[in-house]
Amino acid sequence: MNQSSDVLFTWETIRLKLRTPFKLSYGASMERVAHWLRFQGDAAWGEGTIPPYYHIDEKEMVRYWQRNASRTDSLPRRVEDIQAWIDPDGPAPARAAVDIALHDLVSRKQGQPLYAALGLPKPARKTSSFTISVDTPEGMAKEALRVSTYPIIKLKLGSDEEDMARLRAVRDARPDACLLVDANAGWTLDQALAYLPLLSRAEVALLEQPLPAADFEGLGKLQARTTIPIYADESVRSLLDVQSLAEVGVRGVNIKLMKVGGLGPALAMISYAKRATMAIMLGCMIETSIGLTAMSHLAGLADWLDLDASLLITNDPFQGMRMDENAAVHVPNAPGLGVNVREES
Repeated sequence: MNQSSDVLFTWETIRLKLRTPFKLSYGASMERVAHWLRFQGDAAWGEGTIPPYYHIDEKEMVRYWQRNASRTDSLPRRVEDIQAWIDPDGPAPARAAVDIALHDLVSRKQGQPLYAALGLPKPARKTSSFTISVDTPEGMAKEALRVSTYPIIKLKLGSDEEDMARLRAVRDARPDACLLVDANAGWTLDQALAYLPLLSRAEVALLEQPLPAADFEGLGKLQARTTIPIYADESVRSLLDVQSLAEVGVRGVNIKLMKVGGLGPALAMISYAKRATMAIMLGCMIETSIGLTAMSHLAGLADWLDLDASLLITNDPFQGMRMDENAAVHVPNAPGLGVNVREES
């Protein structure tokens, strides 16, 4: 942790503990590392958190923060000035931490919730999906029944030949649920094409990242063969990616602050996607309520929310965005992000 009193901000590591093993096509884990960035005097907070399968070196993130914490140029006073201040030469989650903190700082000084400082209306109550990670078909069905008050379930697949058995088991257990499927880049095009009839029969509402991140052409081919909207996630890290995905006909994008570099880039990508008639999912990594709450202020721009990380970890040190018993998101109305340290922390 950087501890000098002569710097703009400091940072520290938080180890997040998962309630159950979080298994994706990339592997399983019980812990994720988050980074809490704090401007001097706790004037603003940010977060930079990324899973290991993005292959971003934590040392590069620290070097970025060290370089920028010692800057002496004036901080932005308006949200419109934030992107010009941010150093573009660094890993996306490191930039995201600074971006989020600056948005918190400016909107706090203006005495407005972040959504208002951005010129957005207060987000209405909106339901988030709840993620069930890869398990046996029986285990995933059991988890779907455990969260019977959550109306939208996202199933992590892309693991092995039991994927369609997992889907059938959850659909049988929860005939009432809206089901989303996320293969986390785990299928080939041939596999995905073979699964389409079964996905349709299970009334899957959308299919997220079925193919490897670089296979834009394959995603377009798959979308041309189905009425199920294909959403890109791992393929989306820049505005250029959104433009390229729109060109091949992909119908939706999952925007996450940590992979795109913060609120400023996210807003630019959302704006372009909407002009291209693409649907918007606002997602998250396994992260704290700092990152989740920052994204929740954009909820009024979304077709889908996938902001359930606080339900998946046991030791979130912060409180901000709140989810009710039906997994609906409630956005703080306090100045800035509206995030505080939990009393028990």
